[in-house]
Amino acid sequence: MSRNRKSPDDNNLEFDLDASADSSSRPVSTNDGNSRSDVPFVLQLHSGHVDDMFSDWFLDYASYVILERAVPHANDGLKPVQRRLLHSMRELEDGRYNKVANIIGNTMKYHPHGDASIGDALVQLGQKELLIDTQCNWGNTLTGDSAAAPRYIEARLSKFALDVVFNPKTTDLLASYDGRNKEPETLPVKFPLLLAQGAEGIAVGLSCKILPHNFNELIDGCIALLRKKTPELVPDFPTGGIADVSEYNNGKRGGRVKCRARIEPRKKNLLAITELPFGKTTTSLIDSILSANDKSKIKIQRVEDNTADKVEILVYLPSGVDAETAQRALYAFTDCEVSISTNICVIEHDKPHFYSALDLLYLATEKTRELLKLELEIELRELEEKWHFSSLEKIFIEERIYRRIEDEETWEAVIKTVAVGLEPFKEQLNREVTRDDILRLLEIKIKRISKYDTKRADELIKDIEAAIEKTNKKLLFLFMTIK
Repeated sequence: MSRNRKSPDDNNLEFDLDASADSSSRPVSTNDGNSRSDVPFVLQLHSGHVDDMFSDWFLDYASYVILERAVPHANDGLKPVQRRLLHSMRELEDGRYNKVANIIGNTMKYHPHGDASIGDALVQLGQKELLIDTQCNWGNTLTGDSAAAPRYIEARLSKFALDVVFNPKTTDLLASYDGRNKEPETLPVKFPLLLAQGAEGIAVGLSCKILPHNFNELIDGCIALLRKKTPELVPDFPTGGIADVSEYNNGKRGGRVKCRARIEPRKKNLLAITELPFGKTTTSLIDSILSANDKSKIKIQRVEDNTADKVEILVYLPSGVDAETAQRALYAFTDCEVSISTNICVIEHDKPHFYSALDLLYLATEKTRELLKLELEIELRELEEKWHFSSLEKIFIEERIYRRIEDEETWEAVIKTVAVGLEPFKEQLNREVTRDDILRLLEIKIKRISKYDTKRADELIKDIEAAIEKTNKKLLFLFMTIK
């Protein structure tokens, strides 16, 4: 049963199972001291070859998980699955709600990791109520109840997302995983989205934990940075509660935030929990209270969960138990108080970077300013092109240059005649007349030429000039320091 020897350089996972040529005829000792020569092969492992494969492939896998799965990008604050979801929803956008099952199916053109991961990401985005407008049962973040099946729930992009997240003129596209479609490299988000939503992800060798911040405070922070001031950022949680941010350390690695549930005494033997610590649900909180009671760390009579739109957990105390003492015990031995570690890790220039919350806010502010500049420059170029062709059309018709081509017999002669006719008016234009300009002029129909209104054309040119002046002022103001 001799097997052919494989070179250590062979790119496969098979081990070498042959003995060397010399050892194949050498007797092999057995446990009883006798020798045997009928052993079919001796197992030999080229551990160096396996180590090389493991090292290379593991690094490739780790890089893929970090860059393409678990860590958000600094430019738009989105993980790849979230970015592909929003891009897919923009494709389907018509102002009406779409079934989530349809959104998931359309997103699978861009995301190669199955419908479950897409559906979970969409539900998480929808529950944050910032980018996605939801309809039907999307679960309850307070109680931990899950959303209904994708075929029963609907979603569409919010007005905020349509205004702030998308602009095809400033979006760089890449080929999708199978090369059949185009997807955005990053979306042109003009807002510190990552700090507003927060993010959490576990990659290979690193993790990411970014806490959410208050929407209005982020806007105020961006304005402060534009005014060359340093804002103070602290997290703000959608579940409410009480937070100790003294060790937040601006969100850097090693920082942490202590979060407490808000507990109110209702009666002598009754406590009410009205706000949750971040990351906890009423179900998990009640479980921790019951577990502490079973271990005799706290004494309670019963717990009732009346949570609907707002949190209300009623904790009934046995007679003789002081409410203040019970409240301190709830903070000490249950999830009514938790400590959350922060670790702001984002992708920038195809590498993971560790930042502070203020760094992220500064990056988002400068990115927004660059995007606004790019949009204004594109708008300015379009206006200048519109002014150029409107002026060219006015000259072409008013000077009757179209009449000069009647005797020409070839297409090239026609183009040359128009170019010569426009030559005396070059100084009235803002750039050179190109062949494409002449071709556009020659496409003007006789009906339009016969009904050409000079006064209306002059008003149009003046409106374009006013728009150009306004856009130039915006560009100038964009990089001025706000006072």
